[in-house]
Amino acid sequence: MKVGIIGTGYVGLPTGVGLAELGNEVVCIDREPKKIDALKAGKITLYEDGLEELFHKNVKAGRIKFTTSMKEGIENADLVIIAVGTPPHPVTKEADMKYIHAAATELAEYLQGYTVIATKSTVPVGTGDDIEALISKKNPFADFDVVSLPEFLREGFAVHDFFHPDRIVVGANTEKARNVIKELYKPFEGKTQMLFVKRRSSETIKYASNAFLAIKIHYINEMANFCEKTGADITEVAKGMGLDSRIGNRFLNPGPGYGGSCFPKDTMAMSYMARQNDVDMTLINAAIAGNTKRKQQMAERILEAVKGIENPKIAVLGLAFKDGTDDCRESPAMEIVYNLLEHKANITAYDPKAMGTACQLVGDKISYADDMYSCVKDADVLAILTEWNEFKSLDLNLASTLMRHKNIVDCRNLINADEAKKSGFVYKGIGK
Repeated sequence: MKVGIIGTGYVGLPTGVGLAELGNEVVCIDREPKKIDALKAGKITLYEDGLEELFHKNVKAGRIKFTTSMKEGIENADLVIIAVGTPPHPVTKEADMKYIHAAATELAEYLQGYTVIATKSTVPVGTGDDIEALISKKNPFADFDVVSLPEFLREGFAVHDFFHPDRIVVGANTEKARNVIKELYKPFEGKTQMLFVKRRSSETIKYASNAFLAIKIHYINEMANFCEKTGADITEVAKGMGLDSRIGNRFLNPGPGYGGSCFPKDTMAMSYMARQNDVDMTLINAAIAGNTKRKQQMAERILEAVKGIENPKIAVLGLAFKDGTDDCRESPAMEIVYNLLEHKANITAYDPKAMGTACQLVGDKISYADDMYSCVKDADVLAILTEWNEFKSLDLNLASTLMRHKNIVDCRNLINADEAKKSGFVYKGIGK
């Protein structure tokens, strides 16, 4: 199948590489010449575990190409996937649809023969109708269908999730369009559930799923606060909760709040859509407010650990919003860093993959270390903000000798509290 993908970000690029690996002929389109030039030169433009190897394999095989030309990517395509950003509007926090609308209007001119337009971007309910209208207005003779094809790729696990989806949701209003998507995902037949629903239901499923998970994260963080006051251990509480099959054990890890490119913007967009439809969504609104407060609380804990120390140095391990990615968008770690900087904090940070993207956000307002141990050298407190596996292997005895004051604020519960105390640290975890 010939597939055009508009957008080469954290959704578009892994999707393009994955579809190429399945044997499709893929053309990825992006407006940024520097990004396309890099991809053409064989340079991957984002980090995802396992992506680079598949990228080079399929570029070499000629199954995936890159262009800034909409015409080149759309002409003769059987399927066009829209995977551009829908960032929150700076004022209303609704999903900003300008990139979606621009892509739909531009691609309309180049449609040839029957084409399915699939929206993989997370979009408000009714967007499929809008895209349909825009294309028909620009090209009244176009033969096409618009489907909703929400992505459920977890950042850091996008390659794994593409090839091992727990479900494929398709919002299609015609049998012809459903058959095209069935053909696209034929390699997964019998391996996962493919759910065909109305287009508006599909658009809602993505928001409903992300909002529910965000609420679950907010809930376990509130329970962690409760445990700290009552003497319970949130790790044990979460384990007991997770054994209930109705609850499940995923997203029950307390921490500094949810972040990334999806949960913050999708909860705000869901809240906006609810208000527009006169629906009161108190749970989502509470999660949004609580998540903002959560990051402030974590910054306060770090500052409390160095209270009374003159010109304290804060060592930060982790800048990405989660392990396995270099994405710092809406990262709780970065939000905590911003909060600390407001208090004139002296920060040295280390992250295995996200140093470059973090530097684009804060520049030289913080210092960057080459590894964990140069990061903690002469520090007065160590703050662990992202759950990278390598942080679990921190040599606590060595870190103890390197640091000026022995304080750890572990916002991810990565370090063994007993071992930290044996090494002389004052240790503060979450929910303990």
